Amino acid sequence: MTTTTALLTDHYELTMVQAAMGSGRAFRRSVFELFPRRLPEGRRYGVVAGVGRMLDAIEAFRFDDETLGFLAEKKVVNDETAHWLSSYRFSGDVWGYPEGEMYFPHSPLLQVEGSFAEACILETVLLSIYNYDSAIASAASRMTLMADGRPCIEMGSRRTHEWAGVAAARAAYVAGFASTSNLEAGRRYGVPTAGTAAHSFTLLHDSESDAFRAQIASLGEATTLLVDTYDIHEAVKLGVELTGGRLGAIRLDSGDLAELAVDVRGLLDSLGATKTRIVVTSDLDEYQIAALRGAPVDGYGVGTSLVTGSGHPTCAFVYKLVARASGDEADAPMVPVEKLSLNKATVGGRKTALRRLDEQGRAEAEVVGVGVPSDGDHNDRPLLVPLITAGEVVGREPLEAARDRHAAARAELPRNARKMSKGEPAIPTVMLGEEGPR
Repeated sequence: MTTTTALLTDHYELTMVQAAMGSGRAFRRSVFELFPRRLPEGRRYGVVAGVGRMLDAIEAFRFDDETLGFLAEKKVVNDETAHWLSSYRFSGDVWGYPEGEMYFPHSPLLQVEGSFAEACILETVLLSIYNYDSAIASAASRMTLMADGRPCIEMGSRRTHEWAGVAAARAAYVAGFASTSNLEAGRRYGVPTAGTAAHSFTLLHDSESDAFRAQIASLGEATTLLVDTYDIHEAVKLGVELTGGRLGAIRLDSGDLAELAVDVRGLLDSLGATKTRIVVTSDLDEYQIAALRGAPVDGYGVGTSLVTGSGHPTCAFVYKLVARASGDEADAPMVPVEKLSLNKATVGGRKTALRRLDEQGRAEAEVVGVGVPSDGDHNDRPLLVPLITAGEVVGREPLEAARDRHAAARAELPRNARKMSKGEPAIPTVMLGEEGPR
């Protein structure tokens, strides 16, 4: 099998191109935008993720012989369209919010400009990456916010599609998670990996003592012992005894975690293991992490809730044509276009965007200009950056840069962004058009 991303798309993307070639409109200059109409219900902000994966996907969007053979066999497109696809290379421009940035309703997260044909067929792959990665990063951000500096470990690979697990680990790292259990995410994206042992390891051995001795011999005294296979208190005592009080951490994976953490902390301290940390797992989400903030917990392992977006597995982003050339000439002026569908209307015209900040650097509004600059003052931040110019990737950056950006952008938000209760977006979106605010 090839590694092209060209078939990570919908059938009708290619039939639209074929029909547009027939009408003579396929190569008109066009601008598509990817944006949210709203935040997931009750959320205060969203996090942009998947930008780096998007750039990789566009570079790999090629119709090789195997791919073209499939299209021919299934009679998806005619020969003329297949011939054009055979030399497809995206040659246009892409602007977008950089990875790790916050987003709000109507934020123009991605702008793709090129011919209708070359921009149209990217729709599905762009939406699939952005919708999933941003959903995971948005959930992860709420979790790390509630963790308040205590490390979160991503461990949800077994609860989702095998490759979605890799993307989830990457997105979670952008939003502040410290590490992942997923080794492919470590190999592919450099996300730190971590892991020790499951209950099966303890059950394999004739006694808990044999299991702990084997783990400590292999991984050292700084390892994390899973202590709830049998009796938690006896397991904690055993771990401390075997390491002379130097055990790195214990993990609790069941029961009333808040109550157990208090009991175990007291036991550890009474045994002299004052530096042994307590890590908790067991179907955690941001609400449970918030509830555990008063407990003596040093770290959190999160799985199912993270990789499913903690109740919001998609951001409902859309990808719409907002402007096109008025004619087929190379210098034909661009005109805004919009659809008027009930409940799904769009705002035509190319957008600009900035984050309006007050004198203390606190975010006040998302300002989106429609056909006009979204002008700001001395400390407001422009949000759109070049990602691809004339077909060449210019916006690739280390994952650490996205991680740092997320932390800085989240710190700008007003205090209401920290609330876990349902509410309105942390800041309003102000739409500016030629006639003024919308």
